[in-house]
Amino acid sequence: MNFSETQDQTAIRVAVQDICQSFDDEYWLNKDREGGFPMDFYRAMASAGWLGIAMPQEYGGAGLGILEACIMMEAVSASGAGMSGASSIHMNVFGLHPVVVYGTPEQKRCWLPPIIKGEVQACFGVTEPNTGLNTLKLKTFASRQGDHYVVKGQKIWISTAQIAHKILLLARTTKIEDVKNPKHGLSLFYTDLNRDKVQVREIEKMGRKAVDSNELFIDGLEIPKEDLIGEEGRGFEYILHGLNPERVLLAAEAVGLGTVALQRATRYANERVVFDRLIGMNQGVQHPLAQRWVELQAARLMYQRAAWLYDQGLPCGPESNAAKYLCAEAGFSACETAVLTHGGFGYAKEYHVERYLREAMLPRIAPISPQLILCNIAEKALGLPKSY
Repeated sequence: MNFSETQDQTAIRVAVQDICQSFDDEYWLNKDREGGFPMDFYRAMASAGWLGIAMPQEYGGAGLGILEACIMMEAVSASGAGMSGASSIHMNVFGLHPVVVYGTPEQKRCWLPPIIKGEVQACFGVTEPNTGLNTLKLKTFASRQGDHYVVKGQKIWISTAQIAHKILLLARTTKIEDVKNPKHGLSLFYTDLNRDKVQVREIEKMGRKAVDSNELFIDGLEIPKEDLIGEEGRGFEYILHGLNPERVLLAAEAVGLGTVALQRATRYANERVVFDRLIGMNQGVQHPLAQRWVELQAARLMYQRAAWLYDQGLPCGPESNAAKYLCAEAGFSACETAVLTHGGFGYAKEYHVERYLREAMLPRIAPISPQLILCNIAEKALGLPKSY
């Protein structure tokens, strides 16, 4: 076993850190206050070629693995950009993986280069208001009418829909009562987000104001049959292919967020004097910070192992879920401890750690709850009966 980064992996981390230096704490603080997509950061990452890190070389990508993508995303988050920075490029980095795997050569030539160059932004439309994580019960329906489909339904928690040009959309094409297996009858499309037929309503939320979350009301959206990915009715199978790498990417982002929070807290503990001594001399301050360091180290190893398994083409479901669980919890704990280390100042926006804490809730909740992760591990890793 070799736990060292390769020279290329280290170079990725350093190069991404160099870009992120131009977007300092004040930049992200202003984005948190005022909102507005961080387009200049997005374009800087696109211009340097980082949006195509895990995309095929023949379409302009770097052709690297999910581990390299994780190293990049951790570096972005750890720069102080947090989930705001990471989420602004997350979809471009890996969101169109179903197209890479199941798209036709023509679809790949048409769709992948603009995403890699940052010329086109896309959102991912799966979750619905009344189904949550029960994806098989989606109600959004795409009815085939000649050479196109007509879609009607709702989606919720759709990131970047305010500025997206395209949508990767999962919808039923066969009613659930007409299929033998509920996994069948769902189809995946990549199509224009026509705002004449799709109402996009932003959701005010706890954190990550710079990257919008939305509810979509779809009424009569026409999708050409050429925008269907793979075979009709197999969309659920296609999105499953990308769930493991998505969770590992999110895990890396959570570790990055926890890392920057821990660095800030440690720096403050080395500077803040109370009762004529540095607060960092007190074990009541030292021990929580040391514990957070241990947890983040263990979490990072877990996401690296899951990414390595995926890149080797090996089964990695339990490991990917475990990485998402451990990294989200470790990141949150580090952000919470950072606020507490700052005392009353931790509640002030100018110290940034309260922003980290608000953003740290996101990896715990999305794209799957910690409870469902534990249910999955109980079933798949331990062989216990399915509980839901």
